[in-house]
Amino acid sequence: MKAVIYARYSSHNQREESIEGQLKVCHEFAEKNGYTIVSEYIDRALSGTNDSRPDFQRMISDSNKKFFDYVIVYQLDRFARNRYDSAVYKSKLKKNGVRVLSARENITDDASGILVEGLLESMAEYYSAELSQKIKRGLNINAEKCVANGGNISLGFKVNSERKYEIDDGTAPIVRKIFEMYAAEKTVTEICKTLNDQGFKTSRGNLFNKNSLRRMLRNKRYIGVYTFGDKEIPNGIPRILSDDLFYKVQEILNKNKKAPAHKKAKAEYILTTKLFCGKCHEMMTGVSGTGKCSTTYFYYKCNGAKKKSCHKKAVPKEYIENIVIDECRKLLTKENIDIIAKEVVALCERDKDNTTIKRIEKAMQDNKKKQRNLLTAVSECDIDSVRKSLFQEISRLTVEYDDLQKQLDIETSQNVSITEQEIKFFLYQLQKGNVDDMMYRKTLVNTFVNRIYLYDDRLKIIFNTGDSEISIDDELLSDIENNSEFVFDCKHSRNAPRLTPRGSMNNE
Repeated sequence: MKAVIYARYSSHNQREESIEGQLKVCHEFAEKNGYTIVSEYIDRALSGTNDSRPDFQRMISDSNKKFFDYVIVYQLDRFARNRYDSAVYKSKLKKNGVRVLSARENITDDASGILVEGLLESMAEYYSAELSQKIKRGLNINAEKCVANGGNISLGFKVNSERKYEIDDGTAPIVRKIFEMYAAEKTVTEICKTLNDQGFKTSRGNLFNKNSLRRMLRNKRYIGVYTFGDKEIPNGIPRILSDDLFYKVQEILNKNKKAPAHKKAKAEYILTTKLFCGKCHEMMTGVSGTGKCSTTYFYYKCNGAKKKSCHKKAVPKEYIENIVIDECRKLLTKENIDIIAKEVVALCERDKDNTTIKRIEKAMQDNKKKQRNLLTAVSECDIDSVRKSLFQEISRLTVEYDDLQKQLDIETSQNVSITEQEIKFFLYQLQKGNVDDMMYRKTLVNTFVNRIYLYDDRLKIIFNTGDSEISIDDELLSDIENNSEFVFDCKHSRNAPRLTPRGSMNNE
């Protein structure tokens, strides 16, 4: 079995050494389970909350070549902390016969393992979003003090040691020149050519272009307005331009502004990779169309129907999604939450591998024993040269012990541990969520829904856990569905389903 390793660290509270730790654990996992590592893909100082990662994209592309069967990651949040991206890219890998494995989280192949994976990924995204909110709060506090929040500094300014904006005497004259030229009816194209011909650069060190110049001409910082997001604080920073010059330029910009192009309405299809046609079992994906009154409508349509090989009707996006969300929320009873929390923790604890921690602890015990024996030998020895040698060995062992302690701290901090309380907190947050919130809707679907089959007159949802079947007609069953999954037919039952603990989650 051939596998590749994907490792990533973000710049927030992590160091490049963490890559080496991830690779070590992944190689150990591969050796233990009989996988042959054929390549490594590594992204350094890149966040997992988006998919703009060079080696990640290269790995996805290479999966088309069929030279590996598995992608091993240290833990699931290294692959993606965005649940939607995770679902989409796992689906792409699956089409190429590739599966994602977690070296530390020991996810099983059965329905209970799928639920654990969905919960861990959804919780990772939830806490990532929560961290993002905390960071935004910190940035907003900085903004209230008119402190630089990082990122690119506008041409004409510099930031001092207290992170306050100051005028850059070397580049501020360029800013004035640009505004004066535009106020004198020079075109953006003419101004860019003049600046580039004279060797001037943007604040990023690039050549001037129409976009960068237009952004400059709209920048209120040049009249002393501190800006961050939607926040504007007049006189928050030193001004470079007079109001007269700045607002004259704004008048000309508004006069020259062309009517904005018509933007196509966008929509998020939260059932993508989950929704399948009941007739041909092809995936159903999002499409849109415009009505007579220029109203845009959104649907899910069978890929087979798009290819004219199936006659399944399209279904309105909001209608089908609302049904699924409603059924997911019915799962979140107190009884079900207690069952999920207990069984998921039991599964994680059962499969937890503490081999490395035990090895380090044993080495530390041996080290201490050697030090005690050497101290005894020193106290009984009268030969100075021997005593000196013994003290040197004690010093070496002390350094070794400190290194072992550091390794133990790292292993302990990286050891994945999840409690019933944490899972219950997360699930009760879902229980109280806003059904109109898009992130909430995606989290519900991706945590609980395995597959959905849509027929012309009924809908069948297969959830990620349990082994009960509720009101399923014989004709709805197919070879690709099995009785080990929890199945619910929306046509025949509207009661809240009760999850049944799987035997595999309780048996050693």
